[in-house]
Amino acid sequence: MPSSSVIPALSDDARTRVLDALKQYWGFDTIRPLQEQAIAASLARRDSVVVMPTGGGKSLCYQLPPLLTKGVCVVISPLIALMKDQVDALKLLGYPAGALNSSQSDEEATAVWDELRAGTLKLLYTSPERLFNGSFIERLGELGVTRIAVDEAHCISQWGHDFRPEYRRLAEIRRRLPKVSIQALTATATPRVREDIAAQLELRDPAMLVGVFDRPNLTYRVHQRVDLVGQTIDAIQRHSEGATIVYCISRKDTEALADELKRRKVNAAAYHAGLGVEVRRRVQEKFKQERLDVVVATVAFGMGIDRSNVRCVVHAAMPKSVESYQQETGRAGRDGLPAECLLLYSAGDAAKWIRLLERSAQEQETDPEVLAHTIDLIEELKRLVSGQRCRHRALSEYFGQDYAPPTPAGCAACDICLSESDAVPDSTVIAQKILSCIARASGPNRDMPQSYGGKYIVDILRGKATADVVRRGHAQLSTFGLLRDIPAAALVNYIDQLVDVGVVERERGQYPTLMLNHESLKVLKGERTVELRAMHATESAAPSTSEAATEPFDTHVFERLRELRRELATERGVPAYIIFGDATLQDMARVRPTTTAAVRYVKGVGERKAAEFGEVFIKAIAEVCKARNLDTNLTGHRPAPKPSKPNTNGAMSMNKTRSFALFAEGKPVSDVAAATGLAPSTIEGHLMDYIEEHAPTDVSPWVDRDTATLVVTTARNLNADRLKPIYDHLGGKVPYIAIRVALRHASYAGV
Repeated sequence: MPSSSVIPALSDDARTRVLDALKQYWGFDTIRPLQEQAIAASLARRDSVVVMPTGGGKSLCYQLPPLLTKGVCVVISPLIALMKDQVDALKLLGYPAGALNSSQSDEEATAVWDELRAGTLKLLYTSPERLFNGSFIERLGELGVTRIAVDEAHCISQWGHDFRPEYRRLAEIRRRLPKVSIQALTATATPRVREDIAAQLELRDPAMLVGVFDRPNLTYRVHQRVDLVGQTIDAIQRHSEGATIVYCISRKDTEALADELKRRKVNAAAYHAGLGVEVRRRVQEKFKQERLDVVVATVAFGMGIDRSNVRCVVHAAMPKSVESYQQETGRAGRDGLPAECLLLYSAGDAAKWIRLLERSAQEQETDPEVLAHTIDLIEELKRLVSGQRCRHRALSEYFGQDYAPPTPAGCAACDICLSESDAVPDSTVIAQKILSCIARASGPNRDMPQSYGGKYIVDILRGKATADVVRRGHAQLSTFGLLRDIPAAALVNYIDQLVDVGVVERERGQYPTLMLNHESLKVLKGERTVELRAMHATESAAPSTSEAATEPFDTHVFERLRELRRELATERGVPAYIIFGDATLQDMARVRPTTTAAVRYVKGVGERKAAEFGEVFIKAIAEVCKARNLDTNLTGHRPAPKPSKPNTNGAMSMNKTRSFALFAEGKPVSDVAAATGLAPSTIEGHLMDYIEEHAPTDVSPWVDRDTATLVVTTARNLNADRLKPIYDHLGGKVPYIAIRVALRHASYAGV
């Protein structure tokens, strides 16, 4: 991976501590090479730009280092809606994290400031606007901030696809907190944008860490839009086991398509910025909690949605740039499992985007250079869409990376390599007629040729006597009506393909026109052949065979675990993926653990989640396996999980050891939190581990005997394997932590 200079490798000791923390909190045994480099740079307090595709583990690069060092890392994110989900997810891991943003009450914000002053937080999320509000940034500097991570860093560059003016102020970080290290992270950035990010943030000798842009688990399809509703429904039905996001250009299109899907019995909802706040919140919550699987939206939806099992992303029209396409399709398959990205386009999509951008530029007085660049981005995507090269290769090369296909036939995961289009008969003859028309329309004066856009050339070829065609005398050309039997949309696509293979030049700019070049002459003279391709207009191809190349798991167990996950998420008011992602549930359905030891073999189950959810998932797995006569605890092919040790990851494990000592003295959670400086949620996790490992005879410091007996009796009478029914049955008078302590003690002390 390129960088401005060599990044020191992690020492053996540091790498061991990194892997121990990774296993303890996230439940994984290995780390990706680029993640390790980013973590090494952060631990060395070196500035860096980290470009890692969605689903590549970008957040781990700034979440893990603070666990191993002193001080706080502040994460700058434009997505207030996502902050709560991220903090909730980290807290479920036992990670000390918090957020400060405008959506919080004064009491919530005060509690976070108290944790910062007490030194119990390791990660703090906030927004660019909040960072520069009054003396906020100076207060953070006084409280031990050592690192700042700028997420969605492409927003700072006017050459990026999602420029946000408020991000420009982030350059002040360097001047106002000169000693902190800055890590800029994004999922999509061309070389020009990466350099601009480093310049705008005033980074010092930054490590440039660029991941592999290719997402091999995604199948890309680009089809002409001939039956929007039918094609969209076909895609949704191919992925009924997961979620689908459908993107439209305008709010009107969003609502119309959502209404038509609902009319055809698809449980879908519209989402765009013009809807009321409560309506948008309700759609988001239902989608995150897996009570709604299809959302039809503008690009206002998605960046704040971290659902891991989106199995399909449909673009009902062409997006506005390759970067936008990469980011929006990146919301599919975040868990690394197979997913499909279907782009449905027509020749008018690019023109529609240009009109919208020009109108917006007039209203906002946008710099003409920025507008011209934005229009260029549309042309780049139009070229990619119309191209007939492997989609994985085209995307990789756009971001400056070579692509090595996994099979001799190509990627086996895009419409091109899957042969979902047909060669057009007489392709070279058709190309010659198109080129001849461009040449004749340009006029006889070779020194001052006239040039016209693709739509105008198509009008001539189809014999359309528009006012302009007649006025310019082009209705008299020999090529007038020469291809009248070919639909206009197909001809526009053929021209785009000719541009893509280099036999026609397209002038960039607001009104792109066509010109011939040396390769054009070769085709006209018969010295070069051309192959044009036409998409299957009405056929909805099934996902490629490569999409099924995952290790087999029992689907009945998996579906029961998904149902259980939804129930637990609803109880806690959190998105379902925060409990466990699909990849982890599938691994559970492979291993089928029915003991606390076996559950630790499952990928993605850390110590805190094993303690929090292990028992309830074990019970569900045991019930399904008994009913279906399935083998359980299939851990023979897995390396044994590393046992917890008092000194596995530096300061954090020493805190746990100290917690255990205080628990042995009978100290309550509040006293242990105050003594260790850790968050109460972290101490609660330590307490669960203490009860499991030491099985104390008395838990009265944390729950009185009568209450503990009542909880255990209630659980047995209700045959409850979840906390919520017990909590509700007891009228909400017994806190969840007391219920957990009582049940954990009953399980491990033989009560």
